[in-house]
Amino acid sequence: MAYFFLRLLSPRPTFPHDGTGEEMAAMKRHAEYWQRNAFAGSAIIVGPVFEGEGGWGMAVVEVEDQAAAQALADSDPIITSGLGFRFDILPMPSIISRPPAV
Repeated sequence: MAYFFLRLLSPRPTFPHDGTGEEMAAMKRHAEYWQRNAFAGSAIIVGPVFEGEGGWGMAVVEVEDQAAAQALADSDPIITSGLGFRFDILPMPSIISRPPAV
């Protein structure tokens, strides 16, 4: 298995603070999609990161290879919505994580 950092970039630097109704509906589907991937075990951590007047999204995933990470990104409803969002996919050669909470 391999680890990847996925950075979701929005179509403008002020998103999500000025998100349209269509964008926010797609973001709801995006969150549900990543929740399913977390329950399935491929998404380790996912969430928004606020920076300046806007923000971006991040996910750390554990998948077979770069192609599998790309497939996760390509299947995200925020990408398939055609609203101008895109992912950067960066390999993580190793990770250190805390043990699972009991």
